[in-house]
Amino acid sequence: MLFIFILVLIAAVLIALHVRIVAQSQAFVIERLGAYLTTWDVGLNVLIPFLDRISKKVSLKEQVIDFPPQPVITKDNVTMQIDSVVYFQITDPKLYTYGVERPLNAIENLTATTLRNIIGEMELDMTLTSRDTINTKMRAILDDATDPWGIKVNRVELKNIIPPAEIQDAMEKQMKAERERRESILRAEGQKKSSILIAEGEKESTILRAEAKKEAAIREAEGEAEAILSVQRANAEAIKLIKEAGADKAVLALKGMEAFAKVADGQATKIIIPSELQSVVTLGEIFHGTKE
Repeated sequence: MLFIFILVLIAAVLIALHVRIVAQSQAFVIERLGAYLTTWDVGLNVLIPFLDRISKKVSLKEQVIDFPPQPVITKDNVTMQIDSVVYFQITDPKLYTYGVERPLNAIENLTATTLRNIIGEMELDMTLTSRDTINTKMRAILDDATDPWGIKVNRVELKNIIPPAEIQDAMEKQMKAERERRESILRAEGQKKSSILIAEGEKESTILRAEAKKEAAIREAEGEAEAILSVQRANAEAIKLIKEAGADKAVLALKGMEAFAKVADGQATKIIIPSELQSVVTLGEIFHGTKE
C-alpha cells in the first residue's frame, strides 16, 4: 500500500513538473529526443517525462536593440561615429531557435556591415542630411537578411552621427558665416524696402498736391464762369423786361449809354460810341440845349 502511494506521489510530482502554461506573447520550442517537435502557443501544455524538453522560450513582442557607435568612413574619406537603434520582432520561433547562433549578435554585426556599406557610398554632407534615406535602406536590407532567422525588422533609426572634431568646428564656422550672410541680406532688404516706401510716400504726396492745385484751379474757373453766366442772365432778363414794357429803340440806346457811362466811370480817357448810339447822343444834346 505504501509502495503504491509512493508511486502515485512520484507520478504526481512528475506531472506537475512537466506541466507548462505559456503566457501571452510567448512561444516555447519543444524537442523530443533532441529533434524539433512543435511550438507551444498560449495555454496549458504537458511534456512527456524523459522524452520532451523545452528547447527555447521565445518572446513575440517587438524588441529594441541599441547598438554602440560604429566607426564608418564616407565616400570623401571622413571617419564618423554612428550609433543605431533596431526595432525587430520574432515571427517564427523555430527559425529563430535553429536559424543562427546568437541572433542578437548576428543582427548587430549585420547592422554594422550594412551601415558601413551605405555610408561608404555617400559623402559627408549627404550623410548628415539623408537620415531618412539611410534608415529606409538599412531596414530593407536587414529585413531581407534576417528573414531566414524568423526575425522581422520593423524600423531602423540612426541615433547619432558624430563627425570628427575638426569637421564639427568647420561646420560651426560655416553655419555662423551663413547666419551672418542671411542677417546682412535681411538688413539690406529692410533698408531697400524702407527707401522704396519713403519714395512712394513722397511720390503720392506730390501727386496729391498737384491734384489739389488742379482741383482748386478747376473750382476757381468754374466759379468765374458761373459769375459771368449769372451777369449775362441778369442782363438778358433786364432787356427782356424792357422789351415787355414797350420801350423803343431810343430807350434801349439810352440804356446802352448808361452802360457805357458805368464802364467809363472816370477811368477811361476815350470811349468809342457805336454808330447806332450817335443819333441818341445828338438828340440828347438838342434836348438839353432846348431845355436850357
